Amino acid sequence: MSKKQRVVVGLSGGVDSAVSAYLLKQQGYDVIGIFMKNWEDDDDSEYCSSNVDFVDAAAVADVLGIEIEHVNFAADYKDRVFAEFLREYQAGRTPNPDILCNAEIKFKSFLDHAMRLGAEKIATGHYARVRLNEATGLHELLKGLDPSKDQSYFLHRLTQGQLAKTLFPVGELHKTEVRRIADEIKLPNAKKKDSTGICFIGERPFREFLNRYISKEPGPIKDEKGRTIGQHVGLSFYTLGQRQGLGIGGVKEKGAQRGGGEHSPWYVARKDMAKNTLWVVQGHAHPWLLSGALQADDVSWCAGHAPMNGLLANKSRYRQADAACEFAAHEGGFALNFPQAQWAVTPGQSAVMYDGDVCLGGGVIASRS
Repeated sequence: MSKKQRVVVGLSGGVDSAVSAYLLKQQGYDVIGIFMKNWEDDDDSEYCSSNVDFVDAAAVADVLGIEIEHVNFAADYKDRVFAEFLREYQAGRTPNPDILCNAEIKFKSFLDHAMRLGAEKIATGHYARVRLNEATGLHELLKGLDPSKDQSYFLHRLTQGQLAKTLFPVGELHKTEVRRIADEIKLPNAKKKDSTGICFIGERPFREFLNRYISKEPGPIKDEKGRTIGQHVGLSFYTLGQRQGLGIGGVKEKGAQRGGGEHSPWYVARKDMAKNTLWVVQGHAHPWLLSGALQADDVSWCAGHAPMNGLLANKSRYRQADAACEFAAHEGGFALNFPQAQWAVTPGQSAVMYDGDVCLGGGVIASRS
């Protein structure tokens, strides 16, 4: 390049963003690192690792010879992500705040900040790819090449404007190759474990965290026959398909439960908000856990427009195989019909549409049937 293009990289302290910065520098870009602080309510707790992560990010910047800036987006995050997260849980749905965080913070607040620093592009360590379709002039969001790490599901709410200014350097690589590069160039975080869980909750017990913000109203747990078999601590604290933490034993009645034997585990199957009742069933394959259709609203099309009605693929939760479906758009949303019933389709989660490797966008699941 005759004049170095400036790229601002979101350095999280993890190995993926560190290798992304290294690859961009190797490609001749003028690279600046930004560490985003998005949560500060309990910064000194054992579960909040932002201070440790910043030290790791700064150490990476030092090894790579790039500048790093610490930027606080906590106020934006609380207003635009966390408030919505609490509203959804209070309504009995199960939101995915990482999707909203990407759309509102990492590719909006962060992008705006990077542009003020004179950047032409931003980059993150997500496993995804962006490709310009020469025929249409539109940017396409593609799955990352490592199928076990693909994160396009979390990025489906990005706009064409955001995609046009974004690079995903590790999207072309497998995780093993990223680790190898980090080790080879002696990055201080080469062997750091991947972070898991929701960004602001980290590894802490989820129910303990929600307890601080959501009021509890205990009520009955009932089985499919209408028998009360336990007490729930508040419907907001459960999600469809949940198996752990129900606090109920087995009802030992041979052949009583469809989809499972007498010792089969219990799963959350329905939440009746009006009657404050949690319905549970035994057996992973119980019909109450399966859905042949869903309705979604609050749509966002990273492809630039809604797809044509017809056969497409869908993910109704992260880390599931693409499921064939019949897509039908309607005003404000879309409907999906599945030839093969889907397990634990959950209102509040995202239904994300794909055409092969291309992520088209999606919507928030409103109901299932």
